[in-house]
Amino acid sequence: MKHTLIKSIEFKILLTGVFLSVLLMAYLGYYAITDFRTAETLLLIFGAHTFGGRAAGVGLCIYSGMGALPAIAYNFYIEVLIVCFTYAGFVLSAKSYLRVGWIMTLMTRLNEKALKHKDKIQPYGWIGIFFFVMTPLPVTGPVIGSIIGYMLRLSLVKNLSATFLGTLTAIIVWFYCFDFLEHRFHIIQYVFVVIAVAIVIPHLKKIKEFIATIKKG
Repeated sequence: MKHTLIKSIEFKILLTGVFLSVLLMAYLGYYAITDFRTAETLLLIFGAHTFGGRAAGVGLCIYSGMGALPAIAYNFYIEVLIVCFTYAGFVLSAKSYLRVGWIMTLMTRLNEKALKHKDKIQPYGWIGIFFFVMTPLPVTGPVIGSIIGYMLRLSLVKNLSATFLGTLTAIIVWFYCFDFLEHRFHIIQYVFVVIAVAIVIPHLKKIKEFIATIKKG
């Protein structure tokens, strides 16, 4: 079983996620030494992006004065990293390779969310995944999109290409929408606060339950 796990494509994707994480830590470490304020900003963007979604991450990029190319590239990098871990974790859990309690709980919740949208997307295949992920809403991110693609038995190339192209498009849309608001109305800080509150408050109970689950092991 261990030999089969190591040879699986999902394990390689998981290793890719680990590799991307190491590169990210090295990147943050470099700025922690040379420019601590930049490192702090990058870390805050990572946290906002991870827990608040791409809109929160992109909004914080605009608020911190980051340019278009680095902001889009950094947020896309984070999205790819997260998908590597969650997609691999979901598939390996489904195949009973991963039996860790809190991981199983998380994957069960992702499975439930994906199932809610699966039937709507199934008739459209690749393009359905692309538009689902591209839609700039909190519930239509690349994590759920890639899981739906797996459920629809799309090839890995089709699944991840639709997922990543969709999320790159969404990040670009968010950036230029926020940039438009900031340059003309100077209200990005208020937009960012509203997004953060709107995302966090409805999920406070789930966040507490998830933290408690992790503590229990």
